[in-house]
Amino acid sequence: MRSLSLWFPVAFAALVVAVPAKDRAHKVKDSILSPRGWTKTGKAPADHIIDLRIALPQPRFPELEKHLYEISDPLHDRYGEHLSKEEVEALVSPEAESVHLVNEWLASHGLYEDSLRRTPANDWVIVSVPVSLAEEILKTEYHVWTHEASGDSLVRTTAYSIPEHLDEHVELVEPTLFFSRTKSLKTSFRIHDEEAKSAVVAADTPPISIPSASGGHVDASCNKTITITCLQQLYNAVGFTPDVKHGNEIGITGYLEQFANIQDLQSFYADQRPDALNSTFKTVLINGGENNQTLADAGAEANLDTQFAYGLTFPTPGTFFSTGGRPPFKADNLTTSNTNEPYSDWLDFVLAQKKLPQAISTSYADDEQTVPVAYAKRVCNGFAQLGARGVSLLFSSGDGGVGDGEEDPALQECFTNDGRNATRFVPLFPPSCPFVTAVGGTIHVPETAVFFSGGGFSDVFPRPAYQQLAVSKFLETLAPGTYKGLFNPKGRAIPDVAAQADLFRIFLSGRPVSIGGTSAAAPTFAAFVSLLNSARLSKGLPPLGFLNPLVYTIQALDKTAFNDITVGNNPGCGTPGFNATKGWDPITGVGTPNFGKLKDIVTFNLLGIAGL
Repeated sequence: MRSLSLWFPVAFAALVVAVPAKDRAHKVKDSILSPRGWTKTGKAPADHIIDLRIALPQPRFPELEKHLYEISDPLHDRYGEHLSKEEVEALVSPEAESVHLVNEWLASHGLYEDSLRRTPANDWVIVSVPVSLAEEILKTEYHVWTHEASGDSLVRTTAYSIPEHLDEHVELVEPTLFFSRTKSLKTSFRIHDEEAKSAVVAADTPPISIPSASGGHVDASCNKTITITCLQQLYNAVGFTPDVKHGNEIGITGYLEQFANIQDLQSFYADQRPDALNSTFKTVLINGGENNQTLADAGAEANLDTQFAYGLTFPTPGTFFSTGGRPPFKADNLTTSNTNEPYSDWLDFVLAQKKLPQAISTSYADDEQTVPVAYAKRVCNGFAQLGARGVSLLFSSGDGGVGDGEEDPALQECFTNDGRNATRFVPLFPPSCPFVTAVGGTIHVPETAVFFSGGGFSDVFPRPAYQQLAVSKFLETLAPGTYKGLFNPKGRAIPDVAAQADLFRIFLSGRPVSIGGTSAAAPTFAAFVSLLNSARLSKGLPPLGFLNPLVYTIQALDKTAFNDITVGNNPGCGTPGFNATKGWDPITGVGTPNFGKLKDIVTFNLLGIAGL
């Protein structure tokens, strides 16, 4: 009997191992309710091809996060000691067991190594499969979903399963639950012709006195039209020329078939930056991204970002990343892959590069509540990897105030998508990721908070230590019970900083236009970060990298380095939103940059801030 009792568990274990992974017991890995605003319009065609992406856990990520905070803290002795590509990859690589078990699972479905693609750290496995096989692998059904307002279509599911024994070895699988529309963030777009007359300021109008500005004043015309000169004056950068000898670069991301037009760039340079005429930028195509230079197809968002970012930083080399990802599914065109999760595609590409621009601006986001939590955290961790490598990532904070920009309670549309349909403020992702710098918006001179500036508190990410002091002070100014239940007072707070965000004069399809949005603020702030990097690199110092610990430290110790914005509010969700106030606030963060002051700080011993 004893020998039989010993034999049975061994035999049972052998039997379990012998069962193919696809035939073992499965469990639901993740699920969502049917997303509001989307209609299921039919089964996805069985032969429609999707890129199935499997995320393997990164057990050493906490170690990478510790490195990131140490090398980004200006008061730490490791400040600026960024990690190499290889060092970062070692810190996010999965366990060998996870790799083996996922390989075994895929092989049980006839998918072997020669059909798989992997990221350099082996933390993602990608394989192109027809919907029919994806459904078999994930024990689910894919459908075509159509967005009611726009008509965009996606191939998605609302639940998927994996073998139980893989639960600790697979973090998430996509595309599954993410109903992304990755919107560009611009609130206003006005053809310039009719406004040109009203925008003209009399030649004898005296300049506006701004003590923190270059020379203490800003041209009066900047209250009507924002130009490169306006921003240089307002943010105290007149006379600074970036050094191109030390490898400094700036990057702009583009999605949604937004094309940065070179002819328009030359028109912009002729208008505002004649010394930059005939210079251009490098375009990098990612995952089906395009570079359509037809003048009529120029993108307002792409032109805004590139013209001001590259105009402010000339002659710094610029890169425009054109990433595919617009919802591509068409019932009569089944050959196009249908991921529409462009942050993953972009991260896959840039993390595989040895050399990257030191400052990168993005003006696209999704409502945080539409992003599956596992996906948001994984993408956010990808941004942390870039920060650890010395890259500053800046994102527009949004153009809906605290949600939809609507102050009338009867018209607001800020409802939760968890089945309750409760009213709640709507932060955006990726700005809510604690490893990026979220940029809010201002308007006019002197500056006030622009009404559409996105801001609030994440429902996914807890508040990081670097902003605890500044945000706590703001929360203490709120009357008890203010907006109770509408936001998470313990969440990561946005934005971090701000810049001008309206009345920007750009060229689009051969014509001058006026445009606004925090999509103007992000590339503007990124440009000044790039100028700071130039100043540091020319002195043999490393680039700034992940900015936020530095930003909040400087704001706490030197109140003159950022221009504090204390007027304005950001309505939305049937409320007036939050008010701009002294110190950090959820409209303009710690304020707009005083470049001259910041340059003095970051090019000398940072421990010397305020006499420390």
